[in-house]
Amino acid sequence: MEIETYHWSYQIYSVVLPLADLAIRFGLSLRVIMRKRQYSVTLAWLVVILLLPFLGALFYLLFGENRVSEKRAKRTTERLEHYHQWLASLKKHSSVNFTHLNPDLEPIHHQADNLVGIPAFGGNHLELIEEPEAIMRSIIRDIDHAQTTCHLQFYIWYEGGTADEVVAAVIRAHKRGVTCRILVDAIGSKTFLQSEKVKELRSHGIKVVASLPAGFIKALFVRIDIRNHRKIVVIDGKVAYTGSQNLVDPRYFKQDSGVGEWVDIMVRIQGPVVESIGGTFIGDWFLEIDNEQSRSPSLEDDIEHVRTIADIRPQPPVGDIPVQLVPSGPDFVPEAIHNLLLTTIYAARKNITLTTPYFVPDESLLTALVSSAQRGVDVRIIIPEHIDSKLVHYASQARYESLTEQGVTIKLFSGGLLHSKTITVDDEFSLLGSVNLDMRSFWLNFEATLFIYDRKFTNDLREVQRGYEIKSKELDMESLACRPFRERFFENSALLIGPLL
Repeated sequence: MEIETYHWSYQIYSVVLPLADLAIRFGLSLRVIMRKRQYSVTLAWLVVILLLPFLGALFYLLFGENRVSEKRAKRTTERLEHYHQWLASLKKHSSVNFTHLNPDLEPIHHQADNLVGIPAFGGNHLELIEEPEAIMRSIIRDIDHAQTTCHLQFYIWYEGGTADEVVAAVIRAHKRGVTCRILVDAIGSKTFLQSEKVKELRSHGIKVVASLPAGFIKALFVRIDIRNHRKIVVIDGKVAYTGSQNLVDPRYFKQDSGVGEWVDIMVRIQGPVVESIGGTFIGDWFLEIDNEQSRSPSLEDDIEHVRTIADIRPQPPVGDIPVQLVPSGPDFVPEAIHNLLLTTIYAARKNITLTTPYFVPDESLLTALVSSAQRGVDVRIIIPEHIDSKLVHYASQARYESLTEQGVTIKLFSGGLLHSKTITVDDEFSLLGSVNLDMRSFWLNFEATLFIYDRKFTNDLREVQRGYEIKSKELDMESLACRPFRERFFENSALLIGPLL
């Protein structure tokens, strides 16, 4: 019998490939360890790199580090001095006296101010809007009454229904001489950016800009899953909206995903805090577009030019609600919102209720929630029963048993995909915005959150949360204990990469 001989190249491949794989795994593992990130994130990336030959290395190179383009980094550096000058001007007319409120809230305000540099403003009027149709109709009305500027920023803009009516309202405003600027996320609104509606807007001379452009080639050089997740509308520099609602009509959006219609909430705002919301929008706008900026020798003249074209100016009091905007993202203070959420949870003395569509907290947030429950705080988390991500579903469910054992109440909302991101604490203060309780919102996404230091507004928001609870069922230990081994395995496997979701 003739012995089969192999070509010399097979022997090289059998040696070179394993050695190359070993070198890549060792090198990237060393790099991950030396980055000094949260241990859960470090561990998750080590699992991916060590368990997936070559593919794990590719995932890390694409998504493992917060790489932004040189152009964006340069623009961020250029606007830093302008940004700090603007922040300094905000402090001159901040007027919240916490001695007339609950003094226990002042440390939270102080921490937020130290982290992001934006103080709280008194004298605001806030209107909660919880029905998608009502949200869109209110935005359309304000656009139709606009006289100078309409600024709209959304993670997702999707065609159909009332979303198309917003497009029509923007076109009407432009024809009246109103300057309209639309900023949408390049990935979240990818379909919209390629649509006939965008062509129609641009044909009228309306600027529609993609935030954080992404593509296959760009993915080789920058991290493309860093996204702008903010939802902001500012009209004439006087009226603002923010919250969780994307520019979509739920009757048309993701109807084939099997999760029902998305349930959201927005707040319509008038008063001094609108200036900080408008400044956040225009800051994002100028990171993507340059031809509206002036380059005068004077920093003050530059800032005044931006204030003029963007309607960013101090607003008179129109109410009595103190509000603080906390913009967050991976640029200036990446840990801001995560640290503030920890403080918020630990500040609870009687009750805290949280609503979020995606619940993948890290160990520090889990500890805060459990510690609060152990102190006798009524801790409630309202989560949709069905979500549009299997991985997130399994990673969330893996935490349910330990949380419920420690006294945390988890309720599963069955009236659609609950997309509202709200927190109420002790009937004293509340948070509302775009932040999910997951690592992506904490460390990767650009988000916007309102800290609202007002008992009446908090009670109104708590009533909305109670409405969610009515449509929810409480998770019980018996049903958790009956989960089959296969499901538990999927949960614990998803938990390993939970910090990356």
